[in-house]
Amino acid sequence: MQRLYDFLRRHPTGVDGFWALVLLGFSLLWVGSTYPPVDHPVAYGIVAALFSLVLALRRRAPERMLLLTVALGLLQLALGLEPFLADFAMLVIIYTVAAHDGPRWASRLALAGGLSAATLAQFRWPVEDPTSGPAKVFFTVIMTVPFVLAWVLGDSLRTRRAYFAQLEERASRLEQEREAQAKVAVAAERARIARELHDVVAHNVSVMVVQADGAAYVMDSSPETAKQALETISTTGRQALAEMRRLLGILRTGEHQEAGEYVPQPDVGQIEDLVEQVRGAGLTVDFAVEGSPRPLPSGVELTAYRIVQEALTNTRKHGGPDAGASVRLVYFDDGLGLLVEDDGRGAPQEMYEDGGADGRGHGLIGMRERVGMVGGTLDAGPRPGGGFRISALLPLKPAH
Repeated sequence: MQRLYDFLRRHPTGVDGFWALVLLGFSLLWVGSTYPPVDHPVAYGIVAALFSLVLALRRRAPERMLLLTVALGLLQLALGLEPFLADFAMLVIIYTVAAHDGPRWASRLALAGGLSAATLAQFRWPVEDPTSGPAKVFFTVIMTVPFVLAWVLGDSLRTRRAYFAQLEERASRLEQEREAQAKVAVAAERARIARELHDVVAHNVSVMVVQADGAAYVMDSSPETAKQALETISTTGRQALAEMRRLLGILRTGEHQEAGEYVPQPDVGQIEDLVEQVRGAGLTVDFAVEGSPRPLPSGVELTAYRIVQEALTNTRKHGGPDAGASVRLVYFDDGLGLLVEDDGRGAPQEMYEDGGADGRGHGLIGMRERVGMVGGTLDAGPRPGGGFRISALLPLKPAH
């Protein structure tokens, strides 16, 4: 049965053609068996054949078949051909046009034709009893009801189809939006991990390079100093490796059981350790905290740590051999203030703003992105008289 149903759905014109032949056969049978015989049987046969054509092509050309039906109805009125079995095609074409998602004029014309068909037929072929006015009205209303029901049923089906089509379109649009949001989330996560890796690699590798150069320089003259430098390289390398494992672990799924070696995200409390590490690498750093330290949102703490880390890394890269730096943390009632300054020669401002070749000069861009994510503000640029200053204000609550 399912195969038969699928076959019929794939060949709607064949199904309509079959019922058109059935209607034509019964109509001709009625014309031939009517007693007394009807006048103009050939005209009845031609009209029946044309109504059968309407039924056969109703889904291929509904508007044209509607116009043909209107013409056949007017022809019946003009020739005096009384309603007969073939007129059933009128109901079918009214339903088809109302259900078809076509021009609205066709649906309105079908409704108007259905409402006027019984009235015109009553005027053309009135009831025999001339005294029964209410009976005429009642008969006209009864004959109009099937046409109205056919139109209402078809229009309801059209509305239902449009509703389901709208639901499908909305579901498809929501699916596309979900995919787009997923892609945006993935891109944002990758950008975040890229910033984290940049900060980890830029800072720790910079410390390791400085210590390695120092160890090579004093290897012969001061083996103990070289040993301390190598220990610093080892400690810094382990710290960088642990942070990189933590970041790469975010990209994995189902492997969090192996995260025992991962370290927590850096926070404000580790800034002092960071400063000590930089001092051990040979950079003079003055560190001070103002206000009453208190727990901060994790995003604010990580942003503060990365800003100080990037600023001190830039000082080592661009400040020169005798540069010194200062780090100030200020706890306000509604946020955290950061001020990192150095007295070195610094790098050109254009490189900080536009970025450089081979991945250089993107540290400040990453700072601005981090500060923007927590709703803060960042001011960075050369100091009057030399050096570089980075000032940031990180609110406790993101700005709306």
